[in-house]
Amino acid sequence: MTETTKTPTPDAAPTPTPALRGLIPLPTAAARGLLLAGGIATAASAYLAWTWTAEFPGDLTYYGYPGGLQWLTFTAGVLTALFALASYGVRGLGWLLPARNNAPLALTALGGFAVTWFTVIAISTKLGGVVNLEPGGWIAAVASLLPVIGAFALPQERTGTDSTKEAVKAYLAKPERIPAPQATAPWIQRAVITVVTIIGLGVFTYGIDTEYGELFVGYLFVLTFAIWALHTAGLLDRFSGLVAANRSFTLAMGFAAAIAFPFTQTDDHYANIGVNILIFGTVALGLNIVVGLAGLLDLGYVAFLGVGAYTAALVSGSEFSTISGVHLPFWASALAGAAASLVFGVLIGAPTLRLRGDYLAIVTLGFGEIFRIAVNNMDGQSGPDVTNGPNGIPSIPDLKLLGFNFGEAHDIGGFTLGRFANYYLLMVLIMAIVVLVYTRAADSRIGRSWIAIREDETAATAMGINGFRVKLVAFALGAALAGLAGTVSAHVTYSVVPTPYQFAGSTPPNSAFLLAAVVLGGMGTVAGPLLGAALLYLLPEKLVFLQEKSLLAFGIALILLMRFRPEGIIANRRRQLEFHETGQLDVPKQTTLTDEPAVTKAGA
Repeated sequence: MTETTKTPTPDAAPTPTPALRGLIPLPTAAARGLLLAGGIATAASAYLAWTWTAEFPGDLTYYGYPGGLQWLTFTAGVLTALFALASYGVRGLGWLLPARNNAPLALTALGGFAVTWFTVIAISTKLGGVVNLEPGGWIAAVASLLPVIGAFALPQERTGTDSTKEAVKAYLAKPERIPAPQATAPWIQRAVITVVTIIGLGVFTYGIDTEYGELFVGYLFVLTFAIWALHTAGLLDRFSGLVAANRSFTLAMGFAAAIAFPFTQTDDHYANIGVNILIFGTVALGLNIVVGLAGLLDLGYVAFLGVGAYTAALVSGSEFSTISGVHLPFWASALAGAAASLVFGVLIGAPTLRLRGDYLAIVTLGFGEIFRIAVNNMDGQSGPDVTNGPNGIPSIPDLKLLGFNFGEAHDIGGFTLGRFANYYLLMVLIMAIVVLVYTRAADSRIGRSWIAIREDETAATAMGINGFRVKLVAFALGAALAGLAGTVSAHVTYSVVPTPYQFAGSTPPNSAFLLAAVVLGGMGTVAGPLLGAALLYLLPEKLVFLQEKSLLAFGIALILLMRFRPEGIIANRRRQLEFHETGQLDVPKQTTLTDEPAVTKAGA
């Protein structure tokens, strides 16, 4: 008896695709209940005592009041519970899951698990064994595990595509599923941006104010998984739409938050961290012109910061300056520092910018080392007496601008601003100037020429762009911005010595950290290098407790980030498309003018 196969008719209903099972075999209802209960239990466990002694930082010995790392566990538990309630369709929380996927639930659960177990392990390691854990510590460890089990037991529904990522991508690609920002009233959009800015200022301030390394590591765990969850939920895409529709207002709110930062501090030490982050970020933004827009790999860029710093020190009126009797006002020394760096940029760029790729990188690396060695030898013995050699130029006086002494504390509106807070506000003003120059240059004709050179210099030259002139302008402008930041850096640190101006070191700024800040934050963007600079300055500052293992941890973090986010934290759209195939989650499939699928590199 022969067996016949029946050909389905065109009118036949398609066979429903079965749901993708979770990694853990549990009913969906039980998984969601476990997720919600685990999130609530994780938050509640923060109100228990986790250890019996106050020797562990944060004093986790109290019942009824969280302390230190317990607050981070509480925050992660609340976020997990909120996303779990949103997955139930609770009224008023649907906006938390515009993508309608389960990835945010798993990520917030992992964040709570990571910070809780890190705390438990840190207590056991620091105090000498698990015997130092109170029952509350064990309860917290178990409670944080429950939502992880529930999240990984949730099924991911298929929608006819080959993977869950494709399903979510298709969901995000439908404009009717995620309303356009223009559909919302302008005042609501600006209110949302204002609230997000306030929350961002609070989160950043908390990260800087962390008093010990363990608290900062826990902060990084919660922050990383929370931002990742917001991204997979589709909330960051929505907010990006709001920002695109309100660019000027968003930029104004960003600078308002930056100005408000020193007024939230009671310790001038954290303002010192803030001003150094801004100096580092300003130099990174200048390097972003060279690397991010023009595509020139500069490995000696920190030398331009040194040129500006030494120029400002020589005309500062310091008694150790070799140019005696010269004391220029700040505006003049700032212009002198920027001009000196610009001249050096032209002198170095003119003979070398006809090189490309690795050859240009080697030449710029050599320039950076030549600068450091030269200022180290200009001591009157090995060379001319200009920089005092390895002793540098100390005793640089504080700035005075329009009768305002930056070295003295000032009371403004009931708030006391110390020395570093004064310099911080000055750097905010300089940062605003640098951002204005960067954005105007990037949006200009020369900026489009930079991008064309970066993408394909041969094609750009064939279209009539003078590649050498365009690259020289980028090199000179980036150098001038670095020199401008260097003039403030000299006064903040009171002295200028050759040691920091090297290619690589354990602390920023150096050329390796500057380049990492641009790549890590996002090449070709404004906020990317600033965020990268903040992270790269805070990590060595806060991970001192790891001692010799701090660079190992830092390297592992960079490897993981480049593996999962090679385009940077704040990605330029063009670079995001370059690094990801069209089948992945966060890049919609590209179509032609006739709405036919575009041909990918693989020919699909």
